[in-house]
Order: sequence, then C-alpha cells, then structure tokens
Amino acid sequence: MPTLAYWIHDLSPFLVRFGENFGLRWYGLAYLMGFLGAGWLLRRYHQAGRSTLETPAVFDLMTLLVAGVIVGGRLGYFLLYQPAVFFSDPLILVRVWEGGMASHGGFLGVTVALWWFSRKRAETMLQVADLIVTTVPVGLFFGRVANFINGELYGKTTAVPWAVIFENTGGGTLPRHPSQLYEAALEGLVLFVFVQWRFWKTDCAKAQPGRLSGEFLLTYALARAVCEIFREPDAALILGLNRGTFYSFFLIAGGVALIALARPMASRPK
Repeated sequence: MPTLAYWIHDLSPFLVRFGENFGLRWYGLAYLMGFLGAGWLLRRYHQAGRSTLETPAVFDLMTLLVAGVIVGGRLGYFLLYQPAVFFSDPLILVRVWEGGMASHGGFLGVTVALWWFSRKRAETMLQVADLIVTTVPVGLFFGRVANFINGELYGKTTAVPWAVIFENTGGGTLPRHPSQLYEAALEGLVLFVFVQWRFWKTDCAKAQPGRLSGEFLLTYALARAVCEIFREPDAALILGLNRGTFYSFFLIAGGVALIALARPMASRPK
C-alpha cells in the first residue's frame, strides 16, 4: 500500500514556543476556548431568561468547573488508564506539561464542582447540571482538535483517502484514521447541536431537572463508543473493549438513572 499519497502529520503542539518544552500550547488554548465558550453561553442563557445564574454566579461556577475539570481529568487519566505510573510517581499529577487528561475523570470532577456550587444556592444541583451539559461539547470539540494537532490518540490503520500518517508522534509509517477529528465532530459538534436544540426548543431543563443531563450522558457515551471503533487503544483492553468504551457504560447507567428519576416539577412534593 503506497504511503506517499497520504499526508504526514507534522503539526507543532505549540502555538508560540519559547524553549524546548515551554510555550503556549494548542492544548492549553483549547481548554481556554472551552471555558470561555461555556461562560459566554451561561451569560447568554441568563440574558434570555433561561437561567437564574447572574454574572457573579457564573464566574464562581466557572472557577469551580476549571478546578474540577483539571483535577478530575488528571486523576482520571492516571487512575483509569495509567494506574501503575501514578502509584510509582504520584507527583506526575502536577507535571501537567507532560500531558494526560481523561474526559470520564473530568465528568467526575465537574460533578463534584456542581455539588459544591449548589450547596447554598436556590438552584438544585440538577438544575445547574442541565445548564452545564449544554456547554460541555464546546470544550470537547476544541480538546479533540488539539489532540489532532498534537498527533496523539490517533486511530487504527486504514486505507481511506483522508487517512493520516502519524509517524512523527509514534503512529508508525502506515496511514491511520484521524479519529481525533471523528471525536471532535461527534462528541463536539453533533452533541452540541443536540443539547442546544433540547435546551432552546423544549422545556425539559425547566420542567424535568436532570433529564437533559441524562440525555447528554447517554448521547456522549454513544458518540464515544462509535469513535472508539476507529481509535487505536491507548491502554490495555478491559473485557475485550477499549477503555473509553468500557468506562462509557457507567455514563450510560448514570444517564438512564437521571432520566428515570427526573419528574415534572409540578408533581414533586412541596
């Protein structure tokens, strides 16, 4: 199979570089864009009368979410994908420049942040969660694009015309699926359109707190499982499944539970 017809990945992980391992990375910019996008959407919801969170509350919430995503994503990566590395060198958690984040861990961190934020507010945790899940795909999209720029988390070998050779980042000389872009499309763009449609065109977030969060978890898990078909496993399989697919079953369970527990506000005891 000729390889010269395929593009060889040669993108730099740095937008601006000041040294060997120091500079402004695309990955860091992706997180910044994700949080800025989420903050803008939350303010837009309030202006449109779809949210009770005023600007100071949005800033407080975003601060907690930043901490939740980073701590949860970092812990999740090493506990779910590289536990041996973590237990042999726990300080690797603070060496963020070496990479390593897991979306499933990030979801857990966000859950803790939402619980903390909602403790002393009139809004319930589920009401705030329904707002947040409509913003999450923004960060997922930019994060997956950054994965592609970094040349990491590449796909399985293939002969499709749009395949990419990730030789410079450890993918060998054979063309592979640019699975990062598949994930950017499904977990980012498609999921964003779905949750935005549900938020703006229905009253589920207002009438049944928790339902939209459950639908988000189910849809994300499905999108992730589809993308994992094309993605090269980056850790040992569990029960014959990529770890991303295996851990998504817990998201499915959580999504089903949230949908089952969601009840119309009028039917709840006062």
